[in-house]
Amino acid sequence: MRLSIRATQIAAVSALVGVVVVVLSAMHVTRLARVGLHESEARGQLLANAIFHRVRQVVIESPDPYRGIQDDTGLGALLQSSIYGESVTDAAILDVEGTIVAHSDASRVGQRLGPRASLPALGASSAWDQIRAIYAVDPGTLEVQMPMELDGDAFGSIRIGVSTRLLRRELSAALRPALITAAIALAAAILLAGLLARVVLRPIHVIRSGLTRLGQGDFGVTLDLPPGDEFSELGDYFNSVSRQLSTDRAQHVDAKAGAVVAPIEDAVALCDASGRLVFANGAMEQLGAARRTVWRHGDLLTDADPLQRLVEATLSSVVSQGPVTVPIGDGGDERLVLTHAITNGEGVVTGVLLVARNAAYLSRMQSTLAYSRKLAALGRLTAGIAHEVKNPLNAMMIHLELLRSKIRNATPSGEADSGALVHVGVIESEVRRLDEVVQGFLKFARPEDLRLSPIGVAALIDDIRPLIAAEAERAGVLVEAPPPDPGLQVTGDTAMLRQVLMNLAINACQAMPDGGTLRLTAQADGHDRVEIRVSDTGVGIAPEDLGRIFNLYFTTKSAGSGIGLSMVYRIVQMHDGEIDVESTPGSGTTFRVRLPRAQVTA
Repeated sequence: MRLSIRATQIAAVSALVGVVVVVLSAMHVTRLARVGLHESEARGQLLANAIFHRVRQVVIESPDPYRGIQDDTGLGALLQSSIYGESVTDAAILDVEGTIVAHSDASRVGQRLGPRASLPALGASSAWDQIRAIYAVDPGTLEVQMPMELDGDAFGSIRIGVSTRLLRRELSAALRPALITAAIALAAAILLAGLLARVVLRPIHVIRSGLTRLGQGDFGVTLDLPPGDEFSELGDYFNSVSRQLSTDRAQHVDAKAGAVVAPIEDAVALCDASGRLVFANGAMEQLGAARRTVWRHGDLLTDADPLQRLVEATLSSVVSQGPVTVPIGDGGDERLVLTHAITNGEGVVTGVLLVARNAAYLSRMQSTLAYSRKLAALGRLTAGIAHEVKNPLNAMMIHLELLRSKIRNATPSGEADSGALVHVGVIESEVRRLDEVVQGFLKFARPEDLRLSPIGVAALIDDIRPLIAAEAERAGVLVEAPPPDPGLQVTGDTAMLRQVLMNLAINACQAMPDGGTLRLTAQADGHDRVEIRVSDTGVGIAPEDLGRIFNLYFTTKSAGSGIGLSMVYRIVQMHDGEIDVESTPGSGTTFRVRLPRAQVTA
């Protein structure tokens, strides 16, 4: 996760203060540990010296030195009082063989005292070793040892035990105020870093706000930054860029707006708040030529011009005008003209949009729409008629079957009149043919709803391969379908486009009764189309039939209905596509279907 500048600054300052606090705390801990060890060593040395002076006095006065040490009450009291000192756990007097002569715990007299780590040696070691010894998981006992000599001979030793647990307790008690101080210092550093980040990043927020306004089209925006630092220089540069953008927009607004409305068939012009022409598209320029008016940038329209009067009325009333009919040129063509007032956020008029629409063109469009509605109504009517014809055909088929049964049962011997049955068969076959014609007409005339969606061409071809496999195997046809670009997609109805490809592929297989090769390919045809080819090496189509193959009920097959290719043509047209065919008799046929390419967003 990427941190913001403010979070990074706070983290950096906090980390720096944290490192300083940790280093200082570590130094403080090591100093306290060293001081604690030295103080414990000093207390042990002091106690050992006191015991040594008392032992030397007892030895001088007693004929049996060791017995005198054990019986001396003052020495016993001195040993007993040692355990009440800070971090001291025990005190013992040993003979030269290491046997306890006197101990702060009288029950241990006569026992041997094992070796223990030396406190002076630990005090001279590194800080890490000292901390590790004091804060060990299993605390131990250190000792201060003093050898005893009388008249130059070794008499024994004095050993004072110091507990690391007690040293740890003393060190932790001394560290608690230091840790509290470190925590307060770290919290204060984070707070100070946040305040510092707010002050330092304020110019960045101002610049970001300016960029946002600039991106929303508020050209000419300026930044007010305090002078004297790097951000003020950046603010000056931003202000100069903003002024330049504002100037460029003012200079090129006509070209930009013209590019937007250039493809529009309506005549469109834009005037500023003073009524001067800012730009006009090609249709408006042609309209001006028809009215013998020169359309130039910055010119006012002729005072007597009704277009100019509409513009002035819009500027004065801030109300859109029209539509009104205005005659154009000598031919008497009429235009429906309307205006629209352009205002800013405060309601002040900044310009007028003028639109002139060809009334004759609108009339033709309305006629076309009316004709289309009539065709749609006629299609529904014919579909209804075909449906009504289908019901009597079904009844005729039922009664023909009954008539056949009665004819067969007419004679006592059960032998039917073969001539009558022949006539019944002919009638039945003709009724069935008529039913097929009606069925095909219903299928062709019935309106269908398209469910458009992006469809992968590769998946579309893969879907139909199993459906045509049986027909291809029966005719000995080899199917070749090189995989197209996986990203190639068309916009269409999956079921309908599958029907198109399947009909074309099955027709191709039937055109190769002695075997051949069926090839399905797809590729991009420019930026907005995809071309799918269905090619065969069959008998081909006669030149005189090429212009009629998509006509309803036209077929060159003995058992064909003449509906398949008509449905293909209709479905392709419904998808705003194109289909054409190339064929050479005896060499094969290629159908090319071009469909709109789907716009795939990243």
